[in-house]
Amino acid sequence: MGLVSLFLGLVSLFSSLTVGSGIGANWGTQATHPLNPNIVVRLLRENGIQKVKLFDADYDTLRALGKSGIEVMVGIPNDMLAPLAAKMKNAEEWVSKNVSKHITTGFRYVAVGNEPFLQTYNGTFLSTTLPALQNIQSALIKAGLSNQVKVTVPMNADVYESANSLPSGGDFRQDIHDYMIPIVKLLSEYGSPFTVNIYPFISLYIDSNFPAEYAFFDGNASPVNDGGTYYYNMLDANLDTLVHTLQKNGFGNMPIIIGEIGWPTDGDRNANVEYARRFNQGFMSRIAGALL
Repeated sequence: MGLVSLFLGLVSLFSSLTVGSGIGANWGTQATHPLNPNIVVRLLRENGIQKVKLFDADYDTLRALGKSGIEVMVGIPNDMLAPLAAKMKNAEEWVSKNVSKHITTGFRYVAVGNEPFLQTYNGTFLSTTLPALQNIQSALIKAGLSNQVKVTVPMNADVYESANSLPSGGDFRQDIHDYMIPIVKLLSEYGSPFTVNIYPFISLYIDSNFPAEYAFFDGNASPVNDGGTYYYNMLDANLDTLVHTLQKNGFGNMPIIIGEIGWPTDGDRNANVEYARRFNQGFMSRIAGALL
């Protein structure tokens, strides 16, 4: 596999297989009973969480994280992509308000959108993601922050696929291929990572014939043989599909962040505490071994 990072969350997870890597948490602020940000930061630190991925740029959240020493990926919601794409001034104001004002040594990434090419959005954000990304990058340069803060676009794993159902056949989905290449090119030019969200649970949810053991890390699944490389779990196969996709398009050295991964505890016949424990503990062991 290539250079990989991961974000786990308070409900889903983040981790990194690059130098200075580790496990982190996704922190969403949309909740019926939100905790005080200072309490959340304290809980994160007490549990050894050193990285946080946000879905917006809530002022109180950023202020609480400011002196925590926690590495931060701040988020731009999809509904803000259009105004940021339309005017450079909007991007400059966003960077000034949400990055420059809170800049610390832990402020590392700006996530421009969240899974904007998800097929269920029916192309809503196809034309605005790249120009918004370009304007935010230009605004970071103008603010003198582009060396410290990198842009990225968290993508769903459905932006790539495999013609032969094997990792080696990976490529960007045909209908969005021409949208993905300039985005990846910009990320590569500025030393930014490719961020992907991977949920093996979803494969099990949408396909009753999906081999359940392949979603976990116990080694009990029948392996998939790809030219002599054997895959015993979906995560490894999915990541290598992305690695082959990037290599095929000339971006083989790009670092990869897994922005979200996890398993739900309720809401589906495969969503339960035991499966969640099995997946998350197996994942943590898998990543710990990869980081050694």
